[in-house]
Amino acid sequence: MKDAAPEIVYLADYAAPNWLVRDVHLTFRLDPSRTRVLSRITFHPNPDATSHEFALDGEGMTLISARINGAEVTPDVTETGLSCVVPDTEFLWEAEVEIDPAANTALEGLYMSGGMYCTQCEAQGFRKITYYPDRPDVMSVFTVRIEADRPVLLSNGNPVASGDGFAEWHDPWPKPSYLFALVAGDLVNHPGSFTTMSGREVTLNVWVRPGDEDKCAFGMQALKDSMRWDEQVYGREYDLDLFNIVAVDDFNMGAMENKGLNVFNSSCVLASPETSTDANFERIEAIIAHEYFHNWTGNRITCRDWFQLCLKEGLTVFRDAQFTADMRSAPVKRIEDVIALRARQFREDNGPLAHPVRPHSFVEINNFYTATVYEKGAELIGMLKTLVGDDAWAKALTLYFRRHDGQACTIEDWLRVFEDVTGRDLAQFKRWYEEAGTPRLSVTDSYADGTYTMTFAQHTPPTPGQAGKAPRVIPIKVGLLGQNGDEVQKTRVLEMTEAQQSFEFTGLAARPIPSILREFSAPVILERSTDNAERAFLLAHDTDPFNKWEAGRALARDTLLAMIRQGAAPDPAYLEAARIMALDEGLDPAFRALALGLPSQDDLAQVIHDGGATPDPQAIYDALEALKDARAETMAEAATQLYAQHQVREPYRPDAGQAGARALSNTMLAMITRRDGGVAAQAQYDGADNMTQQLAALGCLLQAGHGDAAVEAFYNQWQGDRLVMDKWFGLQIAMADPAEAADVTQHLTQHPDFTMKNPNRFRAVLGALAGSAAGFHHASGKGYALLADWLIQLDPLNPQTTARMCAAFETWRRYDADRKDLMRAQLERIASQPGLSRDTTEMVGRILSA
Repeated sequence: MKDAAPEIVYLADYAAPNWLVRDVHLTFRLDPSRTRVLSRITFHPNPDATSHEFALDGEGMTLISARINGAEVTPDVTETGLSCVVPDTEFLWEAEVEIDPAANTALEGLYMSGGMYCTQCEAQGFRKITYYPDRPDVMSVFTVRIEADRPVLLSNGNPVASGDGFAEWHDPWPKPSYLFALVAGDLVNHPGSFTTMSGREVTLNVWVRPGDEDKCAFGMQALKDSMRWDEQVYGREYDLDLFNIVAVDDFNMGAMENKGLNVFNSSCVLASPETSTDANFERIEAIIAHEYFHNWTGNRITCRDWFQLCLKEGLTVFRDAQFTADMRSAPVKRIEDVIALRARQFREDNGPLAHPVRPHSFVEINNFYTATVYEKGAELIGMLKTLVGDDAWAKALTLYFRRHDGQACTIEDWLRVFEDVTGRDLAQFKRWYEEAGTPRLSVTDSYADGTYTMTFAQHTPPTPGQAGKAPRVIPIKVGLLGQNGDEVQKTRVLEMTEAQQSFEFTGLAARPIPSILREFSAPVILERSTDNAERAFLLAHDTDPFNKWEAGRALARDTLLAMIRQGAAPDPAYLEAARIMALDEGLDPAFRALALGLPSQDDLAQVIHDGGATPDPQAIYDALEALKDARAETMAEAATQLYAQHQVREPYRPDAGQAGARALSNTMLAMITRRDGGVAAQAQYDGADNMTQQLAALGCLLQAGHGDAAVEAFYNQWQGDRLVMDKWFGLQIAMADPAEAADVTQHLTQHPDFTMKNPNRFRAVLGALAGSAAGFHHASGKGYALLADWLIQLDPLNPQTTARMCAAFETWRRYDADRKDLMRAQLERIASQPGLSRDTTEMVGRILSA
């Protein structure tokens, strides 16, 4: 019998909860396979509800007993919850359930990780713990008692009592159930403290399993820096006496902002120079900030329903980007964010998984924790700030916190704050939240009698379920340069509101060279006919760091496209421009390293597809390799000079200055390796005293075909560190020849240290295959089949990770008929599996049907 079609949830069907919760008392009697959860919950009718029927969410548990006002009741229990006849006034609900944490491999609700009990309740995990109205607009005060034979027993809020085998916690701030957290285990803490701007002392802890104590100091400092920054920039003070972070090895996401008890994927908090790269340190700093900033933008003010996820995530991603920009380099951070946006969100927006920043419907909300909701959501926040200006932004945020503290809000509430502060009508801006797709922004220009005119036209291609899209408001930051490189027009914000619109710049002595979309002021694709001479000029003279980088990237892209399409040789003009830029000591080394980066294989495939042709993954790979070889020859002397010049001699620090120097020197090492076969890389590997240098050298040795001994040595050195071993697995696949990538992956899945039950390890191996475009898309189809094999095996254990990994197939329609047939066959094979999860069913269905 065919499974019933999954139920679709629609934003338009939102209804206020029938019952609200005054207070929650939970008792946990922890046992690996037979945990008992006792709940005492005071319900009262919601005066705004249209019905007072009583139903609670609940999955995967056994109801032992239920009482209303002390009297036994027998609810109607289904696979998804229960319903019961209740009084029409306030009442006390009491229930006892039994759950099996050890069998919970989905890592949602209460589960076990290395002997530790831990929870993940966002988005709908709390319903796997006890029966409850598991929705974000039901907020309540929680009191929790934990009974267990574990030395450390943690929950939200402040500790109120403890003794032999128990601990009690009380969180005075009303919260939705998705912010509930519990951790119990054999843990040690790295302690700290923070004095708030009002003089209150807050106790801080980073809790880890024994053996990881030496990897906590950076995370603790990042937390303190985040707390101080949020006070200084947004006036937001922490509101409890205690802030706990716990590192967990088995975790589907990066981290979770549970009130007062943040649970982190170990990879997002544990760091040391010996085991973590500069990129790891920066990511950890940003994620700790992100989760801390959620205390106000997510916890104190949460979302009314899961369609409003972008409200808390977009705003908090924007805030953590501001933080990183202030802590490190603002231009470098902006470029890194745009690279990630184009790689992940533009791909999503231009394929079968495209959806609005605020979706209109979903089957499984876990499938919408996407780059569109997070990264594009943050871009919308940035555009809004650009449009209203810094002063109005500050006033609006102050009003937002004051007006909506303690509430579950919507995008309409957010925009209304800005309308009230500025008097602007933001109805047109709201289209960004309601419509999917990346706008194309074309521009033509003219010059006459001292007046320079720019004419812009916008259109957004159709996306699944949406066509015929109206114009959006687009802030376009523009500057003008004179022929000598001087800036003749400082950055000006052009506010585009029509399908086609012209803007004039007067009083100019000569035709200027435009610098368009400075700071990447809107998430659009800019289309403009220009030539490499202008791009080289902007690379040399543009005062906007982003557009300087963009000019170099465009030069490299056009060179590669000519090589792919026409079999052209590498463009000497690009090679020389890259050499000159690399040697410019007036530029930040981190910027130079980024500017020497080349477009990814996937980026080039999308450009070719958008141009009406069919991308050949192997031809793209070959062109990239040829250009890297040519650049290594052109920059031979410069690479040797810069590699030596930017060696860091001081003790390791993960700050922006040292990280930038290492980034540039390791970029040079990659060039040197293409000429010396790995001699310099082997020397760096042998002498490395930090993971950034060691891993970069290992990658170079693998690229040169001389990495076998180093791979074995690396394993012998680090086999006891699970996070370093994730790097070891992933790097071997990333550096493999495309023809061998699937075979290397298959071999590594047989390694005794591989396990599909740990999301980090699964992503390190199968995610690396999916990320190796030419390898995954090898004409044999073996990459497709291998990934599908493992997704089919993983789905019964962890539907959330499985569904997200299915996105590797989202670009299947852009390729040739043979590859399309091979990918379609694997997608259909996944879809045909009996008992396929709702998560994966939705994802595969969307990929196939669009």
